[in-house]
Amino acid sequence: MTQTLRIATFNLENLDDRPQGGLDFDDRIRIMRPQFLRLRADIVCLQEVNAHSDGKRGPRHPTGLDRLLEGTGYHDWHRVISLNRGGVRSADRHNLVILSRLPVLSHDQVWHDHVDPCSWRPTLSHPRPDTPQPVEWDRPILHAVIQLPDCRRLHVINVHLRAPRAVWLAGQKERPGRWLSVGGWAEGFFLASIKQAGQALEARLLVERIQDAEPDALIAVCGDFNATDHEAALRIVRGDEEDTGNGHLAMRMLVPTERSLPESVRFSVIHHGRPAMLDHVLVSRPLLGLYRGVEIHNESLGDELVSPASIHGSPESYHAPLVAEFTLVTERPPRP
Repeated sequence: MTQTLRIATFNLENLDDRPQGGLDFDDRIRIMRPQFLRLRADIVCLQEVNAHSDGKRGPRHPTGLDRLLEGTGYHDWHRVISLNRGGVRSADRHNLVILSRLPVLSHDQVWHDHVDPCSWRPTLSHPRPDTPQPVEWDRPILHAVIQLPDCRRLHVINVHLRAPRAVWLAGQKERPGRWLSVGGWAEGFFLASIKQAGQALEARLLVERIQDAEPDALIAVCGDFNATDHEAALRIVRGDEEDTGNGHLAMRMLVPTERSLPESVRFSVIHHGRPAMLDHVLVSRPLLGLYRGVEIHNESLGDELVSPASIHGSPESYHAPLVAEFTLVTERPPRP
């Protein structure tokens, strides 16, 4: 007997039910709840889920997500949510969440567990620090091990890599979005590239650890990579044999599922009129053997630069949901 498994990823774009910027959260629910229903997913990786608490030190709860999921069937699923740097409670902004209809056997988050922070003494900061400063990742990586109906285990890794947007430098910005020098912007952009590539390396080393322990592991690395197929961050996570030059390592590469779609529909973001595939579901070779197809729900996608300037309080996410489908064999057919 066969059974379908659907794995989805969706950047919810700063999901928060607190009043902000004229945005009506009820409008967001009416727009985004049908998007969840359309996924028909068994496992969902979410990015940019905000949380808040009633007090300064109490636990933070993703109340916006709770409201969004009401009546969808996802509300009572197993849920794993990332924690802040102290590991005590969720961050107030941009948490990662994994929802699973199937049992979660274990979970953890990775944040400089495999890659130490780089050190950099900013050249153009005012004042310039006397010593190098750590360049840390903005968010952790979330990892869950899920029990499949065929008794195998699935490793789901949820990522949200740093966007290619310049890091703030002291004394180099007049106001948000306005730099005082090209050199200041360039150094900030360089540091953003370090953060993105470093977190991609951490994700790859997490995959390596899993594959060392389970050579035939079923692995899905999902999320907003803020990088297209040919860019450095995605190449680091994939580990193509063309890059390693070693055919013996081919089983360790990860494969982007969207490659099975025509290029004309292969985009999850529109950036200033240019379609780009920034959200991905990468799978290990054993999981690729179960792959059936992928959907990108981008029919109503707005332009992430143009639309916010022309639409006040838009309820949309400017990332399209992505869902990959697999077939599991839960019972072997009898021998003839």
